[in-house]
Amino acid sequence: MSYQCPLCHSPLSLQANSWRCENNHQFDQAKEGYVNLMPAHHKSSKNPGDNKEMMQARRLFLNTDHYQPLRQKVVEQLDQYLPADSRHLLDIGCGEGYYTSEFVHLKQAHPALCIHGLDISKVAVRYAAKRYQACHFCVASSHRLPFSDGMLDGVVRIYAPCKDEELYRAIKAGGILVTVTPAARHLHQLKALIYDDVRLHEMTAESIEGFELVSDQQLHYDMSLSGEEATALMQMTPFAWKTSEAVWEQLRSANEFNCEADFSVRVYRRQ
Repeated sequence: MSYQCPLCHSPLSLQANSWRCENNHQFDQAKEGYVNLMPAHHKSSKNPGDNKEMMQARRLFLNTDHYQPLRQKVVEQLDQYLPADSRHLLDIGCGEGYYTSEFVHLKQAHPALCIHGLDISKVAVRYAAKRYQACHFCVASSHRLPFSDGMLDGVVRIYAPCKDEELYRAIKAGGILVTVTPAARHLHQLKALIYDDVRLHEMTAESIEGFELVSDQQLHYDMSLSGEEATALMQMTPFAWKTSEAVWEQLRSANEFNCEADFSVRVYRRQ
């Protein structure tokens, strides 16, 4: 398994506890097992990505397994569409590894498969690498994936951004991309606490140049949340910044909060 140098794009090789390229660029492997491939001048801030508080909220919510149906759906799509001889699968925006860790089960059908997780947040990747040692994690930008041309057999992108041309470059012909985006009524009840006029999410499948849409499914179910879980879920969302203190208090004190989960799960094949 080899990464690509984020500075000169030459292959990196692991020597002792450092990844080095032919131009002698060096990236140390952390004691938890991950490597930071995010050069300082590539960062938009000192610590990009989710901060510790956001990560803790997401960890609290995901550990309740309210999103387990989504995790299982993604695994099912990967199991159905990954090429038979797959060797490399990447989870973009892996966070603390909630989804990434589940992909290890795919090794039963694909014994040579390496599971990779990538995120811009060092705090999240450190946690993931320490907890899920069967996966390979790195801190890196999704806008320039640290993998060679055509190396990846599959990519999972759950809400995470990535340039179309970068996906086309890194995924081999016949490889797949699995995307997860909010469907029409996703978290409708949470949004109704903030907005007077709640708009439904657009559900038109995105067109990705060089890829063919081969599966388009919707996953919808109801969640019954405790006040703590509802609060953590709100903290995970982009509209948390618009939440008033009165709404935060309403969520914290709720005995039960019912909310819809609604996802679009799509599979694209690289042409």
